[in-house]
Amino acid sequence: MIIRPRRLRKNETIRNMVAETVVNPDSLVYPMFVVEGEGIKEEIKSMPGQFRFSIDEILKELEWCVALGIKSILLFGIPHHKDEMATCAYDDDGVVQRAVRAIKAAFPELYVITDVCLCEYMSHGHCGIVKDGDVDNDPTLELLAKTALSHAVAGADMVAPSDMMDGRVAAIRECLDAHGFQNTPIMAYSAKFASAYYGPFRDAADSAPHFGNRKSYQMDVRNGREALREVELDIEEGADIVMVKPGLAFLDVLRQTAEISNVPVAVYNVSGEYSMVKAAAQMGWIDENAVIRENLLAFKRAGADIIITYHAKEALEKGLLGSAHKA
Repeated sequence: MIIRPRRLRKNETIRNMVAETVVNPDSLVYPMFVVEGEGIKEEIKSMPGQFRFSIDEILKELEWCVALGIKSILLFGIPHHKDEMATCAYDDDGVVQRAVRAIKAAFPELYVITDVCLCEYMSHGHCGIVKDGDVDNDPTLELLAKTALSHAVAGADMVAPSDMMDGRVAAIRECLDAHGFQNTPIMAYSAKFASAYYGPFRDAADSAPHFGNRKSYQMDVRNGREALREVELDIEEGADIVMVKPGLAFLDVLRQTAEISNVPVAVYNVSGEYSMVKAAAQMGWIDENAVIRENLLAFKRAGADIIITYHAKEALEKGLLGSAHKA
């Protein structure tokens, strides 16, 4: 035989030398949850190792995260009050707004991205104003734009609308620009599917809908071409980054998005994906570190520039982004 591909797999040195895919720590974004109150660090039962923090406690946690090399976080808020107009979402004294101010004061170099959605703030748990049993798209845009603007005023470095309303990127861009925030980027949850992988997140954010489901606005899991149309529309409306969510079950969509997008592409390694790894590891069924590393490499290999993952902190703690583990 003349051609022997195994020659380049003989030992770790040569495998590392010819490795095609590397996960850069700078590309990781760590999602975090902030709640009202003081002295709160509450573990999320369905997401072992993840917590809901009060503002004072999230500042303590971030000292360690920043020391590890975390460069960016994605912030979700759980308010003290919910109503049918999500008033706490765009309140200048809301939990996210106060958290952003505190985080940027303590860690000015940390890049803070805020999730812009209304489900955590709505009494019914849906992502917009409900009329006749369904989410009314166009009136919801105004609330989303107000929320994004309040985050930018508080000091958020980037806003990330996750609601899947039609036209929300354009509405947010227009609002930000009109108020002097032309340089605040938008990371759009462009291909966000109505997935079964979100269950643990809804426990964490207390955001499960109280009736029905989100299939009338989040994407049908059966559709790939439609996902690319959503991506293209968001780019046309001014999205600076587009996202595919979830990650593992939609690697095909991630690859196709990377191929057509002229802006950076993010992927969200969601709560259900995280919790399945943790559950299998607790049962002793998998090598947890190896699986985490393999999943992160899969996202990068499929075309993700940015990986939003609950594994970010432990990946840095355990050195999972470096050379391959010996097998």
